Amino acid sequence: MKTWISEGKHSIQWTAQNELDDLEIADDLILLLHTHEQMQMKTTSVAAASTIEDSMELKTTFNQYQSENLQYECQGSSTVRS
Repeated sequence: MKTWISEGKHSIQWTAQNELDDLEIADDLILLLHTHEQMQMKTTSVAAASTIEDSMELKTTFNQYQSENLQYECQGSSTVRS
């Protein structure tokens, strides 16, 4: 597998037509990103999509305790805010 960056997308080329940038396991979302900037862009786009869904009266349920702070380990150990 190789990672792929184009048009602001950061993902893993899964098949010729599909790319993998996150995994949904039970009620958790696993983001497959390498840098703080990529993580911030993804969380910002997820927050924007959530706002759009709310305006369309589609409801997404998040576990409040798991979603308060999204943290990851990498150089600098910064916290990404949504």
